[in-house]
Amino acid sequence: MPGLYIHIPFCEKKCVYCDFYSIESFRQYDDVLDGIHDEIVMRAEKRQYDESFDSVFFGGGTPSLLDDVQLGGILDAVFRNYRVDEDAEISVECNPGTITLEKLRGYSNAGVNRLSIGVQSFHEDDLRMLTRIHSAHDAVEAIRLAHAAGYDNVNVDLMFSLPGQTTERWQYNLDRVRELGSTHISCYSLTVEQGTPLERMVQRGMISMPPGESDAVLFELTMATLSSWGYKHYEVSNYALPGYECKHNLGYWRHEDYLGIGPSAYSACAERRWWNYADVRRYVDAITEGSLPEDDGELLTLEMRRSEYIYLRLRSEGIDVCDFEQRFGTDLRKDNSAFIDRCLSEGYMLMNNGVISLSRKGMLVCDEICAELS
Repeated sequence: MPGLYIHIPFCEKKCVYCDFYSIESFRQYDDVLDGIHDEIVMRAEKRQYDESFDSVFFGGGTPSLLDDVQLGGILDAVFRNYRVDEDAEISVECNPGTITLEKLRGYSNAGVNRLSIGVQSFHEDDLRMLTRIHSAHDAVEAIRLAHAAGYDNVNVDLMFSLPGQTTERWQYNLDRVRELGSTHISCYSLTVEQGTPLERMVQRGMISMPPGESDAVLFELTMATLSSWGYKHYEVSNYALPGYECKHNLGYWRHEDYLGIGPSAYSACAERRWWNYADVRRYVDAITEGSLPEDDGELLTLEMRRSEYIYLRLRSEGIDVCDFEQRFGTDLRKDNSAFIDRCLSEGYMLMNNGVISLSRKGMLVCDEICAELS
């Protein structure tokens, strides 16, 4: 089933590592929110998505800058123009320091039933290096507020492979999340993305990134620790208690259609993918003129869809070889028998009931395996 993504591009402060489209200027804040309302209606009139959405995800940027009335108004426009499952997952990304108990209760009244809190670390020096606007105390308080507001589906984002991070400091972060009762934990390795301030800081010698061996050690510690606590490792970077896997992200990894609303948002339907302007002025101008704010698009060739399917499925639930053959007309196991047999014998892959998946050992070299099969 398709998912709906809504991009809120505004941030109080853009983090040094972030390469998502976000801005610190609020000059066109109201215009963008009006544009999001209008785009919801315009795309509904095109009837590109006839199925019911099983998830709605507010990402950014910092969606939790919206008050409950603003967010509720956007959701109301969604409910009036699209079919949304009664038990749909409706998520909002929240930054500590931008939420209150009253706001979270207002979100809940509007229909939100899942929160994703961008903590990253419970160490003050890490937060300063990442240029996060919150403190470790704010992070703890945000999670407590989420539970106080009645949410039982709460994700916490954490980041490892930070400069100077030891196994003890990373273990402390994991311990704190567990103590605070999170049902879902996303653990990402800090990556130096092209064009970010972090890249410039690394190039100038202001920051030294840890070696790959350190990254692998922390990743292995994460997998072992969270598994021992009952969290299912259902995607390379994501862990959930049973029943709390993120529906929205599962849709991406299963290669399902999705609709994106807002500046820079991506959409995919059938064999076409397109994306909106990553510029609030161009986004608003297009909608004001009565046009969809699409910057460009592409037709997905069979080879592109095959490659993406392999990458997305190996990162998560694995590849059902029968489903693969039905989709792409080739036998993945037969066509790559030597490589797959070697991965199976060396413990990088597992084969159960016709599904090829990665072991913990394989997760450490996921990208390399996907590249070989693609």
